Amino acid sequence: MREVVVTGGGTGIGYATAAAFVSLGDRVTITGRRENVLREAAARLGASHAAFDAADPEAVHAAADLLPAHVDVLVNCAGGNTNLDRPQPAGLADVADSWWANLNANLLSAILVTSALLPRFGKGGRVISLGSIAARGTGSGSYGAAKAAIESWTSDLAAELGPLGITANVVAPGLVVDTEFFKGRLTEDGIKARVANTRNGRPATPADVADTVIFLASAGARHLTGQVLHVNGGAYLGR
Repeated sequence: MREVVVTGGGTGIGYATAAAFVSLGDRVTITGRRENVLREAAARLGASHAAFDAADPEAVHAAADLLPAHVDVLVNCAGGNTNLDRPQPAGLADVADSWWANLNANLLSAILVTSALLPRFGKGGRVISLGSIAARGTGSGSYGAAKAAIESWTSDLAAELGPLGITANVVAPGLVVDTEFFKGRLTEDGIKARVANTRNGRPATPADVADTVIFLASAGARHLTGQVLHVNGGAYLGR
């Protein structure tokens, strides 16, 4: 039985990923900032939970005792486009704040939780972080930049962890429906425009992304590291 930690595991892709690991008989701990959401999700899953802000170093340190003493798989799902919660910048200070918000939520959160848990990994461990099609020049400003940084950081992480028998990879989704990502702002026209760019004519579901994470955590992916796996129906061709 593996010990799996999924950040941002209370909803959307994180929840689907946690559910997939639970279905395999793994012991799962989900994390996030919202205690009520996590508690309810953990009860449905049969998982453990730990509520903390993954972008806050002190909060990550304080939560250490709530996380498994040994970790086999870490899935960094926490994040999202923080610009969707903010008004348009009114000055340079606002611009700086908006960029730091996305970098903290998407990049720093993954770095801090990974750094905290790495001493608990053994040979065969897996670090899997959620990227985005936005990292490949499809827009989204500071969000896309933060996800691009995830790819660069993961490349370095793979080199660092390879001699220890631990892999590090990125799963980069395109449009995924049935999540909180768009904060209720995604219209039918927006969906159609994004689906028009795919090769298979549909958006992804959280389960599509979760299944790719499960593969990267499997024995069959033992020689895959430092890679970005695109899950977008061909909207971006990784070649």
